[in-house]
Amino acid sequence: MKKIAITTTFFVALFSSFSIFAQDIIGTWIQIDDKTGSPKALIEIQKQTDGSYAGKIIKVTPRPGYTPRETCFQCPPPYTNQPILGLEIFKGLKQVNGNNYANGRVLDPLTGKIYGLKGRMTPNGKRLILRGYVGISALGRTQTWIRSD
Repeated sequence: MKKIAITTTFFVALFSSFSIFAQDIIGTWIQIDDKTGSPKALIEIQKQTDGSYAGKIIKVTPRPGYTPRETCFQCPPPYTNQPILGLEIFKGLKQVNGNNYANGRVLDPLTGKIYGLKGRMTPNGKRLILRGYVGISALGRTQTWIRSD
């Protein structure tokens, strides 16, 4: 009985130490285009004072045959005519449990539309799977971002 208690205590301590060091989404991510599979931009994600996460474009990745826009196209205020570089494309994303995030808003700077945002990070912390949607999650698109740092 004493062995079981010691073993149980060991595993509880071991797994709780993993959760203390669990990665979050803070850092630099390579945005992968869900239509072409090519890199679009580098996004820097930071934690805000309210505990939510926001991401801004820090580099646009050039692609053959594609000239990126320099300003936000048909974007609503406060994004109207803002430069793409440095643009905050999502905000309000909150960790809901473990590696799952929800309740964010994402801006598509190529169309000027704003969508709901949710996501999850893979257990190894190297991929961020984000879903932008209208109304319900079933009506949306998914992108997989790759950790850059």
